[in-house]
Amino acid sequence: MRGTDLLARAVVRLRDAGVPDPGRDARRLLAHVLKVPPGRLTLFLPEPVAPDLGMAFDALVNRRAAREPVSHLTGRRAFYGRDFLVTPDVLDPRPETETLIEAALAEPFASVLDLGTGTGCILLTLLAERPQAYGTGIDLSEAALNVAFWNRNALRLEARAELLQGNWCVPLDPDMRYDLIVSNPPYIAASEMAGLAPEVRDHEPLLALTDEEDGLSAYRAIADQAPGHLEPGGRLIVEIGATQAEAVSALFERAGLARIATIADLDGRDRVVVAHRDAEKR
Repeated sequence: MRGTDLLARAVVRLRDAGVPDPGRDARRLLAHVLKVPPGRLTLFLPEPVAPDLGMAFDALVNRRAAREPVSHLTGRRAFYGRDFLVTPDVLDPRPETETLIEAALAEPFASVLDLGTGTGCILLTLLAERPQAYGTGIDLSEAALNVAFWNRNALRLEARAELLQGNWCVPLDPDMRYDLIVSNPPYIAASEMAGLAPEVRDHEPLLALTDEEDGLSAYRAIADQAPGHLEPGGRLIVEIGATQAEAVSALFERAGLARIATIADLDGRDRVVVAHRDAEKR
């Protein structure tokens, strides 16, 4: 069969399964199987596709129809212009998180700590964008750290990115300080889990999604531990759920942080809270 025929059949299959954007996903999967850049797939569609490749494509389409994320099928996800290895052990990098990246890059920093690093996409992107900076990523999950190690090495950031296993700031030396601390912690409340898309609810790690309580447990831990690891004048930047800005800001204010602000994403939803440690605070 030609690529156009395979693609058309796949779109119908995915549409019938309720996949939100069947055309986009079918094209991404076919480009992956054919090993061509997605932007150049159109050039290859009129050509016949080898039967073994057609079978491989159909198998991926069936898995996508079962609502397995595309990133788990291709093993990659683009984030801020770079490709990152993704497995079911880590949260899938999302475009909304690029709001945090932009906020972090808005001011200079020489050192960065990423709490709950997952794929490492936040830490590694910030270090790639700031070649003089160094940083540390911490994650409780050994499996997630293995993914972060792979991504770090693929980006050749071994010399500037340290990866540690542990719970929030616990693995750090008590005297360690950073100009910037960032985190995209689990913020989905237990009551919200049932309403998530099946790609998220059924395929992404529970530990990275929810505290299985009110969605604020991680922010309480970060507010308790992170200020002591900030340099005077340093920043704490976290991603939040759309309704959490007021609660998270209050936690950071009670922790002694100042100049707290909320930043919306491109869809106009509250996405990031930024707080500062005053220069005179010890």
